[in-house]
Amino acid sequence: MQNNTNDVDAVKQLGVKYQQLKAEIGKVIIGQDDVIHLLLMSIFCKGHSLLVGVPGLAKTLLVNTVSEALGLSFRRIQFTPDLMPSDIVGSEILDENRQFKFVKGPLFANIILADEINRTPPKTQSALLEAMQERSVTAAGHTYAMAKPFFVLATQNPIEQEGTYPLPEAQLDRFMFNIEVGYPSFEEEVSIVKNTTAGVNAVVNEVLNGEEIIFFQNLVRKIPVPDNVYEFAIKLVQASRPNTPSAAAITQKYISWGAGPRASQNLILGAKAHAALKGKFSPDKEDVLAVAKPILRHRLVKNYKAEAEGISIEEIIDSLF
Repeated sequence: MQNNTNDVDAVKQLGVKYQQLKAEIGKVIIGQDDVIHLLLMSIFCKGHSLLVGVPGLAKTLLVNTVSEALGLSFRRIQFTPDLMPSDIVGSEILDENRQFKFVKGPLFANIILADEINRTPPKTQSALLEAMQERSVTAAGHTYAMAKPFFVLATQNPIEQEGTYPLPEAQLDRFMFNIEVGYPSFEEEVSIVKNTTAGVNAVVNEVLNGEEIIFFQNLVRKIPVPDNVYEFAIKLVQASRPNTPSAAAITQKYISWGAGPRASQNLILGAKAHAALKGKFSPDKEDVLAVAKPILRHRLVKNYKAEAEGISIEEIIDSLF
C-alpha cells in the first residue's frame, strides 16, 4: 500500500463499513460475533470458508443475511448423495431452434451456500472446487467465468458422519477458514427465541455492493507487511510439518501431515484483513495468531497416537504458538 492519503482513508472506510455490516447482520443474527468476523474477513480476502456446526445454529440464515447486507446474489445448494455435477454447474439443452444452449446452474451467483458438502460424492464435490479455485467452470468444452465477487461458504455437520463423503485434505486446503459455529449463550438464546417467535421480520439494509467489495479486496492485498511478520507466519506453518528440520516436538509426536504453503499465504492475507478491520495500517504477529486456528485446524492431520491419547488439533496449535 502506497503511503498516501487515499489508501489511509480507504482503510479507515473499510473499518467503518465493517462496523455497519456487523450492525445490519446483528438485526437478524444474535451473537456469533467471532463467526461473523471470520466470515467477513474471508470475503475481504477473496477466500472461501467452511462452517462446521450442528444443525439449527442459523448457518443458512447467517449466510443469507450476509448476502443481503453485501447486496450480492445468493444461492443455497443442498448437497445430497444423488446430486450430479450438472445439477450445480448447469447443462446443455436443445432450444426451440434445435440448437444446443447452455443453461447455467445455481453455481452462477455471488455467494454460494454449499449445504452439507460432505453428503455428495467426490465427483460433484470436485465440480464445486474447480469453481472455487479457478473462478470458472468448464461444461461441454466451453469455459464460463463465475460472477464477481464469488464466494463459496460450505457447511458440515460434525456429529452425523454416516453416509458421508469426507473432503480429502487437498480439497479442504481450498478453504481459507474452518469456522466452528457453537451454541449460543443463555442470554443469546433467550433473545433468539423472543425474536423468532414474535412474528417480527427485521429489514437488512445494503451496506456494500459488488464493486466496493472488489475495491476493498484489492486494498487488503496492498497493505504492507514487515519482514518479521512474514517470517513469523512461515515459521509457524513449517513447525507443523513432521519429519522436516523445522518441525516442533509436538508435531513429530502427533501429526502425520502438516500445512502447506497455501496456509502461509492465508495467514498473511488474514493478518492483513484482521489488522485493517482493527484500524491498523500494517499487521503484526498478534494479527497472525488471531487468524491461525481457523486457518490451520483443517490443514493438520493427526496420527494414531494423537487420536488414542485424545489430543485435539487446538491443543497442538496452541503448543506451536
